[in-house]
Amino acid sequence: MYSSTGERFTKARLGQAICAALALGNALPALAEESIELGTVTVTATRREESLQDVPVAVSVVQGEQLEKDNRNGVAGLAQQVPTLNFRTNASNKDTALFIRGVGTISTSPGVEPTVASVVDGVVYARPGQATLDLLDVDRVEVLRGPQGTLFGKNASAGALNIVTRAPTDDTHGFIDQGWYQGNESRTRFGLGGTLVPGLVKGSLTGVVSSYDGNVDNQANGQEVNGYNHRGLRGKLLFTPNDDLTLTLIADYMQAHDDTPNGVVSRTTTAAFASALQPVAASNHNRDIESDYRSHVEDVNKGLSLQADYFLADYTLTSITAWRGWDNTQWQDGDRLATISAAFPGIEDKGDLAFDQYSQELRLASPKGEFVEYVGGLYYMHGKDEETYRRTLFTTTTTQRGVADYGTRSDSTAAFGEATLNFTERFRGIAGLRYTHDYLSYDHRRVSTSATAVNGIQPSTASSGSVNEDGFSGRLGVQYDFTDNLMGYLTWSRGYKGPAYNVFFNMQPRDTDPLKPETSNNWELGLKATALDGALTANAALFHSDYDNYQANFYDSVAGQVVTRLINAGSVTTQGAELDLAWQTTDRLKLSGALAYTHARIDEFACPAGAAAACNVNGKPLPFSPDWKAYARADYRIPLNNGLAVELGTDYSWQSEVQYDLSQNPNTKQGAYGLWNASAALTNEHDGWRVAVLGKNLADKSYSPMLASGSAYIYRMVPRDDRRYFGIQLRKDF
Repeated sequence: MYSSTGERFTKARLGQAICAALALGNALPALAEESIELGTVTVTATRREESLQDVPVAVSVVQGEQLEKDNRNGVAGLAQQVPTLNFRTNASNKDTALFIRGVGTISTSPGVEPTVASVVDGVVYARPGQATLDLLDVDRVEVLRGPQGTLFGKNASAGALNIVTRAPTDDTHGFIDQGWYQGNESRTRFGLGGTLVPGLVKGSLTGVVSSYDGNVDNQANGQEVNGYNHRGLRGKLLFTPNDDLTLTLIADYMQAHDDTPNGVVSRTTTAAFASALQPVAASNHNRDIESDYRSHVEDVNKGLSLQADYFLADYTLTSITAWRGWDNTQWQDGDRLATISAAFPGIEDKGDLAFDQYSQELRLASPKGEFVEYVGGLYYMHGKDEETYRRTLFTTTTTQRGVADYGTRSDSTAAFGEATLNFTERFRGIAGLRYTHDYLSYDHRRVSTSATAVNGIQPSTASSGSVNEDGFSGRLGVQYDFTDNLMGYLTWSRGYKGPAYNVFFNMQPRDTDPLKPETSNNWELGLKATALDGALTANAALFHSDYDNYQANFYDSVAGQVVTRLINAGSVTTQGAELDLAWQTTDRLKLSGALAYTHARIDEFACPAGAAAACNVNGKPLPFSPDWKAYARADYRIPLNNGLAVELGTDYSWQSEVQYDLSQNPNTKQGAYGLWNASAALTNEHDGWRVAVLGKNLADKSYSPMLASGSAYIYRMVPRDDRRYFGIQLRKDF
């Protein structure tokens, strides 16, 4: 590990410095005469409800109320606020990915599972695209860093995103929240909840309707694109037939229509393509396309779950039974041009996805306060994926077509448990183990009108296969309370992610062998401190992780068309330091922030035969992993008369240069940038209303959250806040 000046530093020295800083903060209660407590932040990182300051896990927590006020409505917005989290966007949510501490899986294949698990109300989402739409009725989001597979229901070798939605309350209540933003963006949220049958049933229903025209212009037809239309509902029913049993029934439905273009050209690598792209001029800040085929996505995400909590004396038995369905259809302009020529044929793609998953988790939690406290259980998930992908190739003289039908079946069965041994009131041991059996099979059949390879279409082929693997993951560690306000822990954890198949439209015989499971070993040293009579919290962590058989995408070419190949890329290492701070300086002013240094590098790259990209990437950074990320926030509240108050807020996020391509293409680097946002609101607690004005990207900084290479160009994705914009929010509670 190296500092920015290139000098080597040891974990011991950095740990000593952090201990000294936190001990100093703990010794300053006299400075907090005007401060108030921050309030306890509750998390379920250990599958129990505990204080954030007590759990021996590196966790960042973002409150749902704050996300709503900031108009951060999806997982992509979280990446600005949580420095250890990164997000890969694309033209379809099917092609998105999450990264924690520099590690994530980039693949559209249904035959690979995500490195970062997404968990919503205890239900693990098998595919990353299921969790990247609107966040609805969120209580909090917990970003758990490092391997979490021991307790979180399925493999999570890099971390987990644990999303907890709001529970129904006893009191009848409702709200409506309306936001308007520049670019003709509208967002309406509403909700109603309370007691339905006194002492027996309470429930809640929350909905969202939102739309946005977009911030990219199609010069071929004058239409605005890169917008969306979303609508969804989430309902909860909480049954308490007696004091020993609680049943929670949750149903959700989200329908999305997005017309995100299949990349906006930011650089051309040939004069011929630059000429064909006219009148659009490629640049780092280009927001124009020239397309004759409308790229868009129709997506439906839905689910039903039943959680039963049965209290047996001081034990808690929890059962979570869930089904989720996901239907996704995407249309993409593969050539990114509006004209057909001999040099640049037209390419039109359409993909249909139908995915269903069924899961069952059974978990037993022992009483707190005993010498041995444990959580153990059994887990099963079945997934079934069916897809059809069609590609049509238009030349000046002919039309060629390829159609692939493919799918996967997966079964994951596991037994898991983690125990805390309370050796003394201050010293504890941690031991956890998980055994997982994975079964994965696939079928693939492609029919082509051409007997030979043509641009982007391979000849007809068919294959199938299956694989079984057994994997172990777990955690060992110690935890010590130095004082009532300072806790430290040291853990080792083993991560495991199951086998994979590279199943996609242009699958070839070379892709029929399964990828080996991905494994990791992670060391983490953490400190959690509370100071100034509870007004200041500071959490720090050092980590070092080694990954073997890392599953990653590498660029290749298929009949002149650039594609990505999923491979066991070899071994990688990620290590660094993290710091989270929150300080309620007075009853009016709260300051918070986070800083992450992540040194994620390729150790030994296993170059695939026939690769189209350079393989001399040892020592280079992992994609979507800036070395430095930081976030700072200030919230100030001014009470007025008659229940009125003014709320002022501002935040700034910054990250260093980031490479988006594993092959280290020099044209797919995004330079360092920062984003500044601010808001001002007038609220009335007595009458339950709020009016706010928001400003996003106030410094008007254009940036690219993703850059990728095509056959004769580099293209970028354009974020919503690629330029400065303003909005207004109105909320009424009743």
